[in-house]
Amino acid sequence: MKQRLGLMGLILAIVIVLAGCGSNNGTNAANSTNSGTASASASASQPAESQQSEEASASIETKQTTYPLTVKDASGEEITFEKAPAQIVSTSPSETEILFALGLGDRIVGVSDFDNYPAEAASKQKVGGVSEPNIEAIIGANADFVVSGISIKDTALEKLRSLGLNVFRTEPKKVEDVLSNILLFGQINDKQAEAEALVAKMREDIRKVTEAAATIKTEDKKKVYIEFSPGWTVGRGEFMDELISIAGGINIASDVEGWNAINEEKIIKDNPDVIFYTLNITDESGKKLEDLIQGRSGWDKIKAIADKNLVGLDGDILSRPGPRITEALIQISNGIYPGLVKE
Repeated sequence: MKQRLGLMGLILAIVIVLAGCGSNNGTNAANSTNSGTASASASASQPAESQQSEEASASIETKQTTYPLTVKDASGEEITFEKAPAQIVSTSPSETEILFALGLGDRIVGVSDFDNYPAEAASKQKVGGVSEPNIEAIIGANADFVVSGISIKDTALEKLRSLGLNVFRTEPKKVEDVLSNILLFGQINDKQAEAEALVAKMREDIRKVTEAAATIKTEDKKKVYIEFSPGWTVGRGEFMDELISIAGGINIASDVEGWNAINEEKIIKDNPDVIFYTLNITDESGKKLEDLIQGRSGWDKIKAIADKNLVGLDGDILSRPGPRITEALIQISNGIYPGLVKE
C-alpha cells in the first residue's frame, strides 16, 4: 500500500508541478609463462605499478572538501556551506537513498513519510510528504541542510527558504544528472571518496549494458511499453525513457514528452514486444496492475501479451533516480533481452 501511495503521490506531484582493473596483471601473467625474461621484467615493474596504485588510492581516500563551499541547485539557488552539514533532512526518497549510500546515516535527522530504503530510514523522524513536507517537523529537527526532490511544490520550497533553511532542490532528468547529484552531495558533505566510488560502480553497470546493447542490430531492436502506475506511462525527456534507450529498446511512448496518461488504442497499434509494469500496484478497486493490463479490450492481440512478455519491476527501484537506478537499468535490459548483459 505504501508503494502504491508513494507512486501515486509522485504522479500527482508531477501533474501539479508540470520527476578493467585486472588487464595489466593478466597480461604480465601471460608473458611470464612464455618467457623467463618477460617474467623478470614483469616482476621488476610490479613495485612501481603497486606504488602508483597505492598513491592513487591514497589520493582518493584523503580527498577533502574545502569550505566555505558555494553550490547551485536545480532551481538556480546558490547555497554556501561554511562546513559539512551536521543535521540533514531529506524530503525525497531518492535523495535519502543517496545520502545513506554515502555513509551519512548518522547525520540524517528526518526523512519523508515515503522513505523505506535502506531499512535504517524507517527509524528516522518523518517530516511529511514529498510535495508539501511538514515545515514544523523540519524546523523541529534543527536541520542545517534540507534536501528536496523533483516533487516538492514551489510554494513549499520558497516557504522553507524564507525561514532561512538551506534547501537544495534536485531535478534529475537523465542518468548523468543522478551521477552528478551523487558527486555534488559527496562534495557538500565531505564524502567525496565515497561518492566517487559509488559513481564508478554505477558507471560500470552502465558500461556493461551499453556494450551489450551495441551488439543489437537496428532491425532486431524490440519495442517497449512501460506502465508504472495504472493508466500512466512515460515519454522522452525522463530517466525511465533513457533507461529503455540505453538498454537497446525502443520506448513506444517516446513520441510524447514527460509523464502521460495512456492512449489504449495507440498502444495496441504500436504493438510492443515487451511490457514493463510496477509490482504490487493496484487500482482503486484493488485490481493488480498486471491484471488490468492483460484485461483491457483488444490488448490480448498485443505481441507482448500474446507471447507472455510482461515483466514486473520493483516500483521503488524503477521510479527513484538514486543509487539503484543502474540496478533498474540492468533489470530493464534483462527484461528486453534476457541474458544479453554478462555479469
